[in-house]
Amino acid sequence: MSAQALGRKWLGISAMLLALAGCRSDVETFEIVRTQVREVPLVVTRVIEQTPEPFRNPHPILSDLRVRQALAFCTDKLGLIAAAYPWLPADEAAELVMESFVPRSHWAYAGDENIARYPFDPERGKALLEAAGWMLIGEPGHYRRNARGDVLALKLTTTTAALRQAWAKAWEEQMDECGIRILRFHTPASWFFGETTGLGRRDFELAAFAWVSDAEPVGRTVYACESIPSPGNDWEGQNTIGWCNRTASASIEAASAGLQRQERLDAYRSFQREFTRDMVSLPLFSRPQVYAYNPALQGFEPHAGESTYTWNASEWGIPGEDTVVLAFEAEPASLFQVAETAFVTRLALSLMNGMPYTTLEFGYQPRLQNELSTLENGLAALTETEVAEGDRVVDTAGDVVELRPGVHVWTASGEEREFTSGTLRMRQLQVTYEFVDSLTWSDGTPVSSVDYELYYAVACDPQSGAASYVHCDRVQAVSFSSKGYSITWLPGMQSATYFLAPFGIYPHHLELSDGRKLADVPAAEWGSLPEVELGLPISAGPYVLKEWVIGQRMVFEANPYFYAGPARTKTLVARFVERSDTLTLLQGGEVDIAGWDLLGEGLGDALWEAREQGKIHALLLPSATWEHVDMNLWLR
Repeated sequence: MSAQALGRKWLGISAMLLALAGCRSDVETFEIVRTQVREVPLVVTRVIEQTPEPFRNPHPILSDLRVRQALAFCTDKLGLIAAAYPWLPADEAAELVMESFVPRSHWAYAGDENIARYPFDPERGKALLEAAGWMLIGEPGHYRRNARGDVLALKLTTTTAALRQAWAKAWEEQMDECGIRILRFHTPASWFFGETTGLGRRDFELAAFAWVSDAEPVGRTVYACESIPSPGNDWEGQNTIGWCNRTASASIEAASAGLQRQERLDAYRSFQREFTRDMVSLPLFSRPQVYAYNPALQGFEPHAGESTYTWNASEWGIPGEDTVVLAFEAEPASLFQVAETAFVTRLALSLMNGMPYTTLEFGYQPRLQNELSTLENGLAALTETEVAEGDRVVDTAGDVVELRPGVHVWTASGEEREFTSGTLRMRQLQVTYEFVDSLTWSDGTPVSSVDYELYYAVACDPQSGAASYVHCDRVQAVSFSSKGYSITWLPGMQSATYFLAPFGIYPHHLELSDGRKLADVPAAEWGSLPEVELGLPISAGPYVLKEWVIGQRMVFEANPYFYAGPARTKTLVARFVERSDTLTLLQGGEVDIAGWDLLGEGLGDALWEAREQGKIHALLLPSATWEHVDMNLWLR
């Protein structure tokens, strides 16, 4: 994430849908019994429509754009945040409000002026409902009904998580104020996210859950018309709302396949205009991400979008102190870089190896990578090549396949085409990834081409147990230099993040305790090497691991040969702590930094009281995880 996001389109009421489809409709009325705590009989009207869509029956309520927009205007997002996080200061809560499928600080956010926005305005929401034929009959507080006497009632399906029980209850009350009845169903996550139940089978009217935003939003599998799951495609795709807006679909596909930043930005802006106008998914709020630290600490700068808050650890310092203590929520199982993906492992490795790039505020910034290798700066080139049946290519879905009749690919002109026979010309990326000058191992040995080559060999050897081979599968050819490497990617490889260096370095010259050189060890043995599992004794990042006391701490010392100069603080200690002890350790000065991995969405009032008293500094940022309500446009 991943993640990633939302949207759907079908304008107007049922009559408008029928006009767009250009087909005949009949009306059938029947009774449905929905169960919450007791049986609640509801009479609804189903519009039966002859249409090629996977689900042929527009939802009798949610297919009306005015109703969907009314739900948005009747929603007080700050009120939902207050229900979920009652300890959160109001001014900081406002930073969590979502308006689109990416956070407002995201580089791909279209801007307030380019999207449809829905500020809390219940009177406007009520007016839309009345225009759609849903009237309040009788005393205020009654639910709205249409001319047939049907109650304006919708079922909200979500999980049993305490967070969602809190804000969903508040949302139900907000909808009551507008005359909309919400029937909440809190189901086990195993059912809600099951492969053959819940979202996977589009078994909902309204669905509440979370997406995760990435620095590159993509979103094709969530929003494209071709991603609507149905029996006909074996329920493939994540467009569970059944939204097919051809402009939005083309835009999100272009954004996912685009290779130039401005090209993608324009496509994302076009997509968000349609996404927000159609209001088929209601973004609510980002979950908070909390950090706490010693008031005397300088240089600690976590950012929204970058979970690895150790990105600038070399700049941390406490005046007059030579040690900073960082809290880890768990102990790494291993430091085998290509095989371990746990967050604490990533934190430790970022101290030892540095980071090739960061994603501060959901953008991309080079760190060890000298520059982002883009088409714009000439480090990447887009060429054409001729391919024939049997050649390995990347298809339009992003999968590595052999070119056969029926395979869909991007042609050299950027058009999607189904291969039939003969040859065709496709795009091919050639990218040079260069790292900073003077990159040196902590024993004084300069990083060389064989160090890059060794990493590639291990990461791309199936015997090594590497966590992913997705980059390796797409490499057609690679060459190495003292500055990095150059890759010719398979024809059709059009990842939006092609400019990020996919491989790192291992010290080719390192001699192991058993007398062998690291480079001579078969890939299958790397995971069991003490020097790999417990951390290499040399590194090229800001710190070197000097001691690991199992179950207690890891001790890192500044690398004197770090390319940017020795770290400001000589010793950095990672202490393994329990979440319940974190605040006590912070206030007692035994820990200087606790990140979101320990604090998560906060520790309630106690954390903020400690901040008010000046005992700690606490910082809240919008996380990449955000809550929303999806609206299913079609009946099952």
